[in-house]
Amino acid sequence: MTDMPSLCVTRRLPDPVEQHLAAAWRTTLSADDRPLGAEGLARAMADYDALMPTITDSIDAALLAAPGRRVRIIANYGAGVDHIDLDAARAAGVVVTNTPDVLTEATAEIAILLMLMASRRASEGERELRAGAWSGWRPSHLIGQGLAGRTLGLVGFGRIAQATAAKARGLGLRVRYASRTPASPDVEAALGASRAASPQALAAECDILSLHVPGGDDTHHLVDAALLAAMKPHAVVVNTARGSVIDEAALAGALTVGRIAAVGLDVYEHEPAVHPQLLAHPRAVLLPHLGSATIEARSAMGMRAAANLEAFFRGEEPADRVA
Repeated sequence: MTDMPSLCVTRRLPDPVEQHLAAAWRTTLSADDRPLGAEGLARAMADYDALMPTITDSIDAALLAAPGRRVRIIANYGAGVDHIDLDAARAAGVVVTNTPDVLTEATAEIAILLMLMASRRASEGERELRAGAWSGWRPSHLIGQGLAGRTLGLVGFGRIAQATAAKARGLGLRVRYASRTPASPDVEAALGASRAASPQALAAECDILSLHVPGGDDTHHLVDAALLAAMKPHAVVVNTARGSVIDEAALAGALTVGRIAAVGLDVYEHEPAVHPQLLAHPRAVLLPHLGSATIEARSAMGMRAAANLEAFFRGEEPADRVA
């Protein structure tokens, strides 16, 4: 048993995943499901062979370069890795992996859910009903917007965006996208999608703007006051990507003055804090980062991370290595 590699898992995972990890290695699971914090992560980096963090764990250059570091692989539980300093990991010789593909459908479903809720004012209606303020049906009550015939603009056109496009087509939406690299003609044809010249050009023409780009310096505040000012007054902004992609203060301001009609957010710039103007606004649909929150996706994420660990400890190249 003492020859087995040791693994620290920073948050609670679905039971089948935890059971699998506990059987495979000397695994320490999270007892209270709270972030370890800087001190806890520093201890884990010194005490374990492997770390399985989530987006709630900030792994910076100082942690990776600390004397006495024992961790040789960081098997991230999730696709996004902007909370890990990948350059510092490479410099330190620490392997980093992620879990792509397995959360695609779940996140696309949440994007569609947010589009529907924001466009049809469903969140407002539920709050009114639960508060006992609903007086009954009337023709002018909470009139929203239908999706059929409207234009969906996707910023980024990777797996999740393409899955969102496929679902949106079934709702009668016209699909446009902006990305650095154009999709293949076959993909565009299959999804009925066409490419805009830029995110700014896309924002000016679409009725719903949905974000599907990674976090990091390249996309920080991609949606800013200038881009929001170019949007139609009836437009909706949806974000299931990373909170840092939106200047949240600018978004709250645009919504407050009626520059845009509604927002649907699953991620936030300063999670778990949310801009107070967004919290207070009736046309803001706000979810607590549920993009991958299906038992299928969360279990598959854990098993994918485990597969990367298994390959590493066999001396093989992990399939999902990012650093």
